[in-house]
Amino acid sequence: MIKIDFRKALAGLYTAPVGRFIEIDVPTFGFVKIDGEGDPNTSPAYRQAIEWLYPVSYALKFAAKGIGKDYVVPPLEGLWWADEPADFVARRKDRWRWTMMIMAPDFITPPFFEAAIEKAKRKLGDAPSSLRLEPLTEGRSLQTLHVGSYDDEGPALARLHDEIMPTQGLTFAGPHHEIYLSDPRKSVPAKLRTILRQPVKPR
Repeated sequence: MIKIDFRKALAGLYTAPVGRFIEIDVPTFGFVKIDGEGDPNTSPAYRQAIEWLYPVSYALKFAAKGIGKDYVVPPLEGLWWADEPADFVARRKDRWRWTMMIMAPDFITPPFFEAAIEKAKRKLGDAPSSLRLEPLTEGRSLQTLHVGSYDDEGPALARLHDEIMPTQGLTFAGPHHEIYLSDPRKSVPAKLRTILRQPVKPR
């Protein structure tokens, strides 16, 4: 049985230059998603989202072996926004809204997902009401690789919003998207590697 590593099979979606935004075309993928709001460092909802996403995603991985499929569970990803966009760039985290998610391959079916939830419930109790398996379509996007603390992303995003997108005649076509290539439990903040992605469309 071949094990699929999506970070390698879809390398163009998980790599980008540091300090420079490149344009990519992102296909539609399915994701296990949970919504919430507030500072991810202090929000109980954020902690609960992470506690649920991984067990469900690993249960899906093991269930897929029953149909002859195996894969490396993809990295954690997040969609981030605020009612006032300046609150996001300025890192006023208590005003943030988010969807945390992990990609699920197209051979993961709703029955697999429901079984994974039931398995996780035995350990975690009631599932978050927003837990779901849902596609995400982004299409044309700009992305870069940020190396460093999450709190140091602000200047790159400000340059994207205030310089790069206006110069190219582009506007927002979806929320800010982050892909966490590093495990913050194992990496010092200065070495964290994060893909920063922004879906765009003509202004």
